[in-house]
Amino acid sequence: MISEVQPPASDASTDAPGAGGTRKIGYVAVATLLVGLILGLGAGLVLPGLRHPGDDSIEAGFLRDMSTHHAQAVEMAMIAHAGSATPDVVTLAADIATTQQGQIGYMQSWLRDWDLSPTGTAEPMAWIPGSEGSIVNGLMPGMATPEQMAALRAATGKDLDVQFLTLMRAHHVGGVHMAQEALELSDDEDVQWIAESMVTAQQGEIQLIDSLLKKAQSS
Repeated sequence: MISEVQPPASDASTDAPGAGGTRKIGYVAVATLLVGLILGLGAGLVLPGLRHPGDDSIEAGFLRDMSTHHAQAVEMAMIAHAGSATPDVVTLAADIATTQQGQIGYMQSWLRDWDLSPTGTAEPMAWIPGSEGSIVNGLMPGMATPEQMAALRAATGKDLDVQFLTLMRAHHVGGVHMAQEALELSDDEDVQWIAESMVTAQQGEIQLIDSLLKKAQSS
């Protein structure tokens, strides 16, 4: 008797009902991973921009105001550097002009990086709560009046040294106050770094100014 030919047995590894489902799950997992990577990359590119300080932020206000404050210090220092005959005053003036002009460069660069204007529409010192009384005739703390600047430009000899040192001391005291407020109010690393640098440098220069002023007034 001839045996019936049986059809070949099915391969369980390919025809099992769960095999197709397993492959589908694998595809979904890979797709999910790719989407996650793309979204993660996108967030890495976008979020830093979203974290930039805004136009009305403490950071923008400080950088704009301090740039203006520094600009006057640089002008006063250049007057003294060109007109003083006292080597120590000339050296101090050069140091102040170089340091503060460099800091202006940093501050203006950060504003550009944040896509912000170097100047704003807010009142000076508006970034400091309760600062209204700090502004006198539109001038920030320590800034010289137009009349004082005119007198400094006209001064010579010992009078130039005394005027410059007196005005710069007041200017530094005001600048230190502003920088200390920025340290207190802002958590931006760049702002913290430059504000701390200002406080350290200007407090040291105030001590030197006191010494030079005492010498100039007694000579």
